[in-house]
Amino acid sequence: MTYFSDLGLSKPILAALEAKGYTEPTPIQMQAIPPLLEGRDLCGIAQTGTGKTAAFALPAIQYLSENKKPRAPLTCRMLVLAPTRELAAQIAASFRDYGKQSQLSVETVFGGVPIGKQIRAMSQGVDVLVATPGRLLDLIDQRALSLRNVEIFVLDEADQMLDLGFIHALKRIDTLLPKQRQSLFFSATMPKSIADLGNRFLNNPIRVSVAPQSTTAERVEQYVTYISQTEKQALLTISLQTIENIDRALVFTRTKHGADKVVKHLQAANIGCAAIHGNKSQPQRTQALQAFRSGEIKILIATDIAARGIDVSGVSHVFNYELPNVPEQYVHRIGRTARAGADGIAISFVDGEERGWLRQIERLTRVQLEPMALPDDFDNLKAKLPKPVATKSTHNPNRDRGPGGRRPPVGETREGDRPRRRFGPKPNGVGAHKGAVRRTAGR
Repeated sequence: MTYFSDLGLSKPILAALEAKGYTEPTPIQMQAIPPLLEGRDLCGIAQTGTGKTAAFALPAIQYLSENKKPRAPLTCRMLVLAPTRELAAQIAASFRDYGKQSQLSVETVFGGVPIGKQIRAMSQGVDVLVATPGRLLDLIDQRALSLRNVEIFVLDEADQMLDLGFIHALKRIDTLLPKQRQSLFFSATMPKSIADLGNRFLNNPIRVSVAPQSTTAERVEQYVTYISQTEKQALLTISLQTIENIDRALVFTRTKHGADKVVKHLQAANIGCAAIHGNKSQPQRTQALQAFRSGEIKILIATDIAARGIDVSGVSHVFNYELPNVPEQYVHRIGRTARAGADGIAISFVDGEERGWLRQIERLTRVQLEPMALPDDFDNLKAKLPKPVATKSTHNPNRDRGPGGRRPPVGETREGDRPRRRFGPKPNGVGAHKGAVRRTAGR
């Protein structure tokens, strides 16, 4: 059996781990920490929930603590890039926990909140900066941040970065980083496009893979119920009312409007819940996530922005209210349960149009979902469900749609920290679009 004390970590870090009750490293921590302590670059294939944050945070904290330097204004010594606000905040919290005795400064910058406070935080310089790409470039463009002093660079969840359209932002960031640095690259999947991106950042890296590519968690029981789209809401409500031992449950929808609609129906049935998606303000998202973590609510409705980056212990069930049409997203969704050695249950509701997506998921995961029948007396139970109070709709049906009214695939949605969009002059050449200097919706 291997312990953290066998990996070459310093006494202050071992004390911090002991305080949190951690003694045995996960497979990725065992493989990654020793070469990272030697200063090697690393390319890691690891699903969420495998402990990769500690795998890169622990050796980085040790290096920065043993090689202390005065903080230079507007700079950082370590840069961690994350695709979403929630994941960035979570990574920063881990650095603060593990580095309590190191006296390292840790800051987080992401969109959705005023930039002024972040500019002030960077004015004196920091040791560790965790950022989303859009806000990072905003700070650089406003000359509030320089990457010239970065010694360690981490790109986390690289495949989701590409799904969210950050490829151009990442290429620009690469040009701003020092050539001499230690680089770490993590992705749950490694298709050619991701591997090519990794080659751009890495120099003769150690390669670590802790599970076969795109496999699902072994301790997750996976079920499927075939049902029409119009009956899914009733099935979800009844399931949450009747299934025993639901400690916490995540419910995934494909659209933001769909998530809000599910919340209204569940609240009408007196089921405490909240939604988290890209149309919510950052305070709303933070409040919903904190209520879910604390147990104030047991049900969180989310779009795929939450498939990665939500690390909440005790998620016993994941409901795929709608299947993702990108099979890899299914892997990330059900990875929210069965964490830290626990078991979990994933239940997918599939209508006729989604059966093709289900076949793709089963081919990718090499797992055939077990059929689950409708609850007994489903029709009578459905008829008794209360209806949500009707309100005047402010939903724009085309808000989530692309050109020609086409709704973009799940992998193309721009939730979370969006790349910047610029709007040029009107087609008639008269002036510019109102508010056209810059839009940073969702960043």
